[in-house]
Amino acid sequence: MAISPKLDYAKLDELYLDPKNPRLGRHHVNAGLSQEEILDLMRDWVLDELAVSYLESGFWTHEALLVTREELDGKSRFVVVEGNRRLAALKYLYAAVNNKDVPSKWKSLVAGVKVPDTLFDQIPYILVDSRQEIEAFLGFRHVTGIKQWNPEEKAQYITQLIDKKRMTYQEVMRKIGSKIPTVRHNYISYRLLLQMEDGLEDFSPEDVRGRFSVMYLSLRTQGVQNYLDIDIFADENAAQRPVPKTHLEALANFARWLFGSKEKNKDPIFTDSRRVDDFGELLENPPIVEYLEQEENPSFEHACQLAGMNKSKIAQLLNQATSNVQIALGQVHHYKDSEDTQEAVKRLGIDVWQLLKVFPKIQQELQERERGD
Repeated sequence: MAISPKLDYAKLDELYLDPKNPRLGRHHVNAGLSQEEILDLMRDWVLDELAVSYLESGFWTHEALLVTREELDGKSRFVVVEGNRRLAALKYLYAAVNNKDVPSKWKSLVAGVKVPDTLFDQIPYILVDSRQEIEAFLGFRHVTGIKQWNPEEKAQYITQLIDKKRMTYQEVMRKIGSKIPTVRHNYISYRLLLQMEDGLEDFSPEDVRGRFSVMYLSLRTQGVQNYLDIDIFADENAAQRPVPKTHLEALANFARWLFGSKEKNKDPIFTDSRRVDDFGELLENPPIVEYLEQEENPSFEHACQLAGMNKSKIAQLLNQATSNVQIALGQVHHYKDSEDTQEAVKRLGIDVWQLLKVFPKIQQELQERERGD
């Protein structure tokens, strides 16, 4: 039996949260956390929405948990491999119903509400021989499918398949239903993160929280690839340490610019992932690279100004505004009595008037043209 064809039921205290759940974060997985500690880490996972559904309709059988038997705390336990959010929501509900110490929102959820009779005593689950039996399912569901992990969790899962299971890019691609370039890019990105953690003294994993995707996207730019001397087409072996020893100082700079440093109270030089292409472009400009490297607290905007990048962006914004005005001119006469339209025209006029003051020659030219007409 790999996956049981039979639906079984268990009591809440018979089911255990998974200490190896990738969503807990790589620094918590296999850290010997208690069930209470795992539950506390999950408290902000929007569990209350699930709880409301359970109180109204009970626990749907088609949402059955996937469970395997594993040793936990020295005993064989039913560990939930898929469905930890569902189990955590039930645990918080149970604690609230029994007046345990839980956040007030949970107490308000159950106030005056009749809990379904079998909610905590008949939880549907399907037994699986081992977590390996459902790796392909998890990979598709959370990396490619509809219930996706965040970017760092996806990359961590792919890296585990390659490093621990000795799988190739192609084998991972087939397992999770992705594409080889995506698998390779995730792997190299995560190996780069591990290289930072292992080799940089002034780097803390906490600095990365919520910003892995910025690094992931930056590796697509030619500027970052050249600066770090990264081969984004490297095979599984060559990608173990993406940045060569000759560029470790560049790696330290890169980490500081992207993630900052909480220990040294330094912020990243930019936080908007939409500026990743600009960042890559800056690293293709030697004088700008020198500025970023030598300045203790470099300014991203100042670097863009030095590189002349803002010139084209300002022109682009003005061209977009011109296009919008031209479109509006074709229909605005139908809305002359509209107060909203009049207010918008007034604001536009004020802005254009201020803009022309910056360009007095253009202002004069337009005035002369107006008098000539």
